[in-house]
Amino acid sequence: MNEPATAYKILIVEDDAAISRVLALELGHEGYEVETARDGLEGLEKALKEPDLVILDLMLPRMDGLEVCRRVRAKSAVPIIMLTAKDRVPDRVEGLDLGADDYLTKPFATAELLARVRARLREREPKSNVIAYRDVTMDRDRHEVTRAGHAIALTAKEYALLEYLLLHRNKVHTRDELFNGVWGSDFLGDSNLIDVYIRYLRAKIDDGFDDKLIATVRGVGYTIKD
Repeated sequence: MNEPATAYKILIVEDDAAISRVLALELGHEGYEVETARDGLEGLEKALKEPDLVILDLMLPRMDGLEVCRRVRAKSAVPIIMLTAKDRVPDRVEGLDLGADDYLTKPFATAELLARVRARLREREPKSNVIAYRDVTMDRDRHEVTRAGHAIALTAKEYALLEYLLLHRNKVHTRDELFNGVWGSDFLGDSNLIDVYIRYLRAKIDDGFDDKLIATVRGVGYTIKD
């Protein structure tokens, strides 16, 4: 079990009992506290009690997911990941415009949902001002990075990618995980973009240093290891 540092409470609002049961089991296995609701009205009532994250189906009895999202967002900033069988762009846009933080189309891979849950919960965690690792220092207030005392000029995405890898050291991240964690699920692009930015980042942070920071795990992805 991958026990989260905090026992986050996740609300699943899903009328399909089989899907709800699988998600509850998977999230419980990851160490989250899980609550479920089978229709929109019950989901709205429970969502307004401030769980840490809501997984919200679009098509629900008694009140649809869009209306639940609208009413929750009027009173709460709780992260909402919307699930739907609809893959039309206008449907996704409407959900995001109403305040959903993320969107997954059924059928989806459970691993991808778990990655998105982690990403949304990380956004709620208080961030310390400075990350210090080996001879690298990242000052997040000043948006500055140094290595061995030398300033490293990074673009916004290079900085975000390095920050993500530093904050989640010792875990090997697939390209899709890095793409979702840094660019976000609503960005329309190719996860191969990760290889390009890893190359850019290495040229700035690793070239000229014997101790290489970013490691490649062949066939899997990238990591920074202690």
